[in-house]
Amino acid sequence: MPAHTRSTLRGPLRPASVALCLGMGFALCIPQPARPQANPGASPWPQQPPATANGLPGAPQLTLESLPRPAAPPIERLPVVPAQVERWRNEARAFELGDGYPRDPLRAAELYCRAARHGDAESQYSLGWMYANGRGIERDDAAAAHLFAAAAEQGLQQAQNLAARMGTPMGDPPPCLRPPADDLLLARAAPPAAAPPAGRPQRPGAPAGRLPPPPLPPNATPQVVSFVNLVAPEYKLEPYLVLAIIATESNFDPLALSPKRAQGLMQLIPETAARFGVRNAMDPAQNIRGGMAYLRWLLAYFEGDVMLAAAAYNAGEGAVERYRGVPPYAETRNYVRKVLQLVQFRMSHAYDGSVTPPSQLSALIRERMKAPS
Repeated sequence: MPAHTRSTLRGPLRPASVALCLGMGFALCIPQPARPQANPGASPWPQQPPATANGLPGAPQLTLESLPRPAAPPIERLPVVPAQVERWRNEARAFELGDGYPRDPLRAAELYCRAARHGDAESQYSLGWMYANGRGIERDDAAAAHLFAAAAEQGLQQAQNLAARMGTPMGDPPPCLRPPADDLLLARAAPPAAAPPAGRPQRPGAPAGRLPPPPLPPNATPQVVSFVNLVAPEYKLEPYLVLAIIATESNFDPLALSPKRAQGLMQLIPETAARFGVRNAMDPAQNIRGGMAYLRWLLAYFEGDVMLAAAAYNAGEGAVERYRGVPPYAETRNYVRKVLQLVQFRMSHAYDGSVTPPSQLSALIRERMKAPS
């Protein structure tokens, strides 16, 4: 969100104000009215009601700790499309500012939360600001740190500045950043596996049966398809999954180059290329081999979970572990959805357990996927 929009949202500090700076060592302030000079014989402030027997004033006191806390986001019964996420964000902003709606910070926070969970960086930033400043909701510096970090990881400059001041978030991400229930809906959309041929035992780690391969992705070139069909078995990969990753990464453009320095058909960044022994990432054969080596490693690390492996190929395995599932990045969520569509929602894949030990969080992630929050 442009900086001028945020400054309009939050309001300027007036000369006749003092700033209340909120914890964590960063300069997030909300304006407080300056106390007027006392006039002899008259108090400039309304008189407080007499204290009750327990020493407290008779009227309720409003403090940051007494402010309401937004409810956890509801379970979405249908997959959420980007247009719905944008509507939530716009409606949240209107409730936050009282623009066309009665001002309702709690309702704004709940709508920002729903949009943040589906990867909307602006909603993550706005909700983080509300938590950090106790803006109509209970202050929560830990939740704010996680939300600023998620928005910063998606490239939002304002969030990057605040995340740098707050440091690495501690503890589990808040509910507004946990994988939403429609990830489970995608998993349930997987087609039933076919029974294995009679007399042929199922290999360890393989799905319960085999289905005919999905159609080739659009723009798949015969040369790339032939090479993948030939080489993928060396890496114990199904060619259709490799082709789905290539289609989503580069649309079969061998010269593809991203702003993040990802190169070639499988969009290897220099660090990943070096990690898997690729000397020339612009050489199509080396690029595909390096990408397949990484994909094989990810499938072993996440024990054959195609959704998690695809998310990690796009965002990194660290982000998948940190968020206990598909990270709350709009790009990654769209990426995973496209890959799953191309493989016709085959959610599991055989994997080579000798490549790497599994993630220590794999079991926890699977349990959370079974019980959406």
